[in-house]
Amino acid sequence: MACGGAHNRPQAGSYLGRAVRIAPGGFLTYGASRANYSQPMTNLQLAIHFFFQIGAILLVCQIVGLVGRRAGQPQVVSEMLAGVLLGPSLLGLFLPAVSAKLFPPETLRVLFPVSQLGLAAYMFVVGLEFRMDIVQRQMRSAMAVSIAGMLTPFVLGAGLGWFFYHHTKLFPPRTSLVEAMLFLGASMCITAFPMLARIIHFKGLTGTTMGTVALGAGALDDAAAWCLLAIVLASFDGDLAHAGTNIASGIGYVAVALLVIRPLLARWGRGVEERGELSEREFVLVLALMALGAWFTDLIGLHAVFGAFVMGIAMPRGLVAKELIGRIQPLTVALLLPLFFTYSGLNTRIGLLDSAYLWGMTGLILVAAIGGKGVACWLAARATGLSNREALGIGTLMNARGLMELIIINIGLQRGIITPALFATLVIMAVVTTLMASPLFELLVGRHRPATEP
Repeated sequence: MACGGAHNRPQAGSYLGRAVRIAPGGFLTYGASRANYSQPMTNLQLAIHFFFQIGAILLVCQIVGLVGRRAGQPQVVSEMLAGVLLGPSLLGLFLPAVSAKLFPPETLRVLFPVSQLGLAAYMFVVGLEFRMDIVQRQMRSAMAVSIAGMLTPFVLGAGLGWFFYHHTKLFPPRTSLVEAMLFLGASMCITAFPMLARIIHFKGLTGTTMGTVALGAGALDDAAAWCLLAIVLASFDGDLAHAGTNIASGIGYVAVALLVIRPLLARWGRGVEERGELSEREFVLVLALMALGAWFTDLIGLHAVFGAFVMGIAMPRGLVAKELIGRIQPLTVALLLPLFFTYSGLNTRIGLLDSAYLWGMTGLILVAAIGGKGVACWLAARATGLSNREALGIGTLMNARGLMELIIINIGLQRGIITPALFATLVIMAVVTTLMASPLFELLVGRHRPATEP
């Protein structure tokens, strides 16, 4: 393969007795014939290639971020786009050999768990920054926005599910009408919770009424959407009792974390305040609690982000929260989160939208998604007494779907609930609603001034 003229001959070396070759174009290959990775990669080979992937991913994210910033997009949106561009939608489409060299299937076994660690760690930090005092003061607004952001898009999505089921072939024959309606309804009411958190941080809205109400409503909406997905998956497998058990387990986890663990941690936090420092051993124990929370909610089918987020909320505020954020956030944002966005982007195939008919269906989904989520949340916020500026900001932020949408529809595709064509239309909806969030926020709300908020 001749992707660049700088190397005309493979260069070979050895490491611990195993051949490591640099093929034409600068790509790493292993052993005597690793061009197509026809032989299983060893742990050492996986490690070598993983470091190569990290470097490539971070460089691409920064390049796309520079372009995105000129267009008014936060770095998080640029990272989402970079992940899609590195996947089959662009790199795999135009340079399939390069894509195969950069992301051989075996390496995804390493990329996936590391990407999930980054997502969980970031949502733990979001939980640490989550201000329950504002949520309690604005409980009426948060609940109203949450209900509107769930009910309206769910009804519209379920209606589209009914239409698609009876008049198109966007659902496989095995999917029932109820499953089709529930799945599409859940897909429409999802919010890009991790991305929402990073956009709020990027715009200086952390701890404000607008940011906290949006985060609180987004968390409730996503939890409900994952519960609906659990019901659909259980129904697809013929086991509704299992879905009920998982949802009850999630409620129990929140209760234990906030009613049992949180008071115990508060007592420990007072001791940390008196000493004036958080020890290394205490920091490691906190990381263990975060990991166990993420493990449990992932185990019961509600995704690791919610376990980590709730555990972050349970942590003491003051010195403990400040120390934890200072130690966890920098590496997580700079290194781990881009890996999560890249892994998700590798499963996205926008090229499946190859007909006017599919673009028409995409238009229907977009109208229902924007009207059902953004407009409904704006009206709900206004109805509870928030200013028009705050309500517009909340509606705009809640309308972004991002990669949480991509996660949920990837699950649907992998399980055979939806077809690749419907998957592609939902990918477009996720990308468009996310891309429009930041410029629409600037247009309707203007640049935020943190000092003016409580």
